[in-house]
Amino acid sequence: MKQQKKKLLDIVREKIRVKHYSYSTERTYVHWIKQYILFHNKRHPIELEKKDIEQFLTKLAMKDKVSPGTQNQAFSALLFLYREVLGIDITSWNIQALRAQERKHIPVVLTKDEVKKVLLHIPEEYSLIVHLMYGYGLRMSEALNLRIKDIDFGFDKIYIWDSKSLKDRTVPLPQALKAKLLEQVEKVKQLHQEDLKAGYGSLYIPYALSKKSTLKRSSIQSGSIFSR
Repeated sequence: MKQQKKKLLDIVREKIRVKHYSYSTERTYVHWIKQYILFHNKRHPIELEKKDIEQFLTKLAMKDKVSPGTQNQAFSALLFLYREVLGIDITSWNIQALRAQERKHIPVVLTKDEVKKVLLHIPEEYSLIVHLMYGYGLRMSEALNLRIKDIDFGFDKIYIWDSKSLKDRTVPLPQALKAKLLEQVEKVKQLHQEDLKAGYGSLYIPYALSKKSTLKRSSIQSGSIFSR
């Protein structure tokens, strides 16, 4: 029985995961590569040329009216497709697509008093997350993905893993929020215990792996600090 050939988009996903790109990047790249293929009537990208890439990118700017950032995303996805999947370096092709026009806006800057008013009106369940994002420059995904193990209360540090830039980093643990973070940890622990009693909240570990005590890790430590 002949082995079925892998689909191109499945190969793209595998290559992206090998390079440890974020899931959002994977979705974005797969989306634009799919749109590129559909735009050219499902022709295989290896059959397409420089002008075909330029036509697609120009269509995004002229017809779809996408932003420059979105057009750059699409181009990055195609660069990845050709270089990492098809083994073709198209950087020397000098792609000359019509660029999407960038709208320039005057930035709105809030005063300290205005910032305080905004923070005071944030619902309580989101207050801690917003304070972390605002005070320490965390992206929303970074704040939501924080795990209990990522917060070092002894050395007053917060560890940010697998960020969008693919560079791990640390930020100082805000003393003003330390007590609230400790309260949140206790709250999550209680929720975890409730889940365990209800038959949820545990992780399956293969038998051989579970015997290695050095590799054991409590599921609560790996859990999100902002569960539920």
